[in-house]
Amino acid sequence: MAKYDKESAFRRNLGPWGWVTLIVGGLLTIFQLYTAFRGAYVSLIQGAIHLGTALFLVFLLYPVKSSLTNKRGVPWYDAILALIALFANYYIVFNYERLINEAIIFGFTYLDQFVATAGVLLLLEATRRVVGLPIVVIAILALLYGLFGQFIPIIGHAGYDWPTLATQMFFSSTSIFGIPIQISSTYIFLFLFFGVILVKTNIGQFFNDIALRLTGRFTGGTAKAAVAASGLQGMVSGSSVANTVGSGSFTIPMMKNAGFKPHFAAATEASASTGGQIMPPIMGAAAFIMASYTGVPYNHIIVIAIIPAVLYFSGVFLGTHFEARKQGIMGLKKEELPKLKQLVKRLDLFLPLVIIVGCLLVGYTPTFAALFAIATALIISFFRKDTRMSFKGIIQLLEEGARVALPVIAACATAGIIAGTVTTTGLGPKIAGGIIDLAHGQFFLVMFFTMIACIILGMGLPTTANYVVTATMAAPALLAFDVPVIAVHMFVFYFGIVADITPPVCLAAYAGAGIAGANPMKAGVTAVKLAIAAFIIPYVFVSQPVLLLQGDANAVNVSIGVITAMLGMASISAAMIGYFVRNVNWFERISLFAGGLALVYPNYIVSLVGLAVFAIIALFQYLHSKKGGSGTQEASLS
Repeated sequence: MAKYDKESAFRRNLGPWGWVTLIVGGLLTIFQLYTAFRGAYVSLIQGAIHLGTALFLVFLLYPVKSSLTNKRGVPWYDAILALIALFANYYIVFNYERLINEAIIFGFTYLDQFVATAGVLLLLEATRRVVGLPIVVIAILALLYGLFGQFIPIIGHAGYDWPTLATQMFFSSTSIFGIPIQISSTYIFLFLFFGVILVKTNIGQFFNDIALRLTGRFTGGTAKAAVAASGLQGMVSGSSVANTVGSGSFTIPMMKNAGFKPHFAAATEASASTGGQIMPPIMGAAAFIMASYTGVPYNHIIVIAIIPAVLYFSGVFLGTHFEARKQGIMGLKKEELPKLKQLVKRLDLFLPLVIIVGCLLVGYTPTFAALFAIATALIISFFRKDTRMSFKGIIQLLEEGARVALPVIAACATAGIIAGTVTTTGLGPKIAGGIIDLAHGQFFLVMFFTMIACIILGMGLPTTANYVVTATMAAPALLAFDVPVIAVHMFVFYFGIVADITPPVCLAAYAGAGIAGANPMKAGVTAVKLAIAAFIIPYVFVSQPVLLLQGDANAVNVSIGVITAMLGMASISAAMIGYFVRNVNWFERISLFAGGLALVYPNYIVSLVGLAVFAIIALFQYLHSKKGGSGTQEASLS
């Protein structure tokens, strides 16, 4: 995992420092649980404790270079950086009243400016270590834009001096300690901790077994089981790459053993793990930030996101089905599947997930839902030997809960630098104006250019940071048109997420390819084919908001929209894979792709034309397969 996942490249041989990380990590988790139960402190204090403790752990756990992870102990310079990072953030806690009252009026002292500078620089270095360079580069460019805006043509601004910019970034609740870190320090940490509990208690493995039992006996069942299991686990992971590596270590060998080619197994896992980030109710934790940005209640967002997520995973399922038919890969034998009787006895392990979804849907706060689910999972785990944790295991659970959250905390804080710069300098509207001018006001071209911007901005970013960046820098272009706010934010969210499987920087596909021993670029291209729905559906729900239950979203319109979109996904998936009832020739392939696009187009006449094309190709293929033998036999002979 350390080889393919940046977040997993941490020191494991800490020596005496291991006790420090164990205690501090456990205290951070206890602090989060305590404030969730009794109520959070004011945002700046809550965020400073959250971020300062996390950065302390980052410098102890993550070396300056990934190649140094196997060296014993912690170098002296990392220990000093950890202490400075802790001091800089806790400086806010102990000087809170003066910083928000006196300093605003009389100005910040030289010590304040030094602390702010150290805080910003150490945050960027910690993020580079635990997340990677892409988001740090964007944040540095944002800071340079804030400093030298007066020298930039067209999109420039008056510019700030460094002391003003640094103190604005570090001592206000609009930048580093803005909405992303506020939500990270309240909701996101709890849901990540819930995900850790599912893994440590083996409840997550039960999800894998259920998925394998439900889909394993069908054509290409191992791939379909991988899609279902990775989708379930991916929604709480907060990272497409981490989910690909974690789930892929089990699913990719299983798919290869069934007969899938290595690059296809890698692509299936990558596309499913990426899809987990758009899966309600948690959506890689970005849903919480989306609720704050859009003003749409969280329990509404998770309902709105259901249809697009179903369409996405339907597209991936269909792609794996057509590939399995093409390669002649059948399902597993009954004796190879998890025993139904054993699974029924363990159905209570679903209770934590049922509770978390139920609480959110009926309107309880995410904090309450997460705490209730965490308590339920822990209680249930004690009733079975294979899920029960020892006292030592519980202590390690607390430490791992903090460690798993470190990349998300660092990414959210660094994304706050970007969001704060965009807000204070007015860069967002200027970028939006530039996109609209480039598209000459044509709505489709604005969507296309916004899509490209989101894919570029989303490269190499964790889910929460990804959404913050795309929402602040790309969304304003579409908000200039008469489009529902939630549709715009879902549009940029989807295209930011698929950057993880879009060549050339397709980190999730690269991670899957590393496990599968496949060509990384080939895995990336195949992942795009499987996840083609993610590149089409956002255009549909912006043009046809009924799929997001917006506008004229009555039962008839929603049903028609879903049915035509599902048929369109089937047609497009068949075209991408090159197989429908049997292998397709180039003319059938083009026809299926065009017919699929027509089916998902938000116009009844155009959709009927697409349906006619789909039906004609299906009938022609069926009749031809009757003459020449079954599609599977023909595929295997070819």
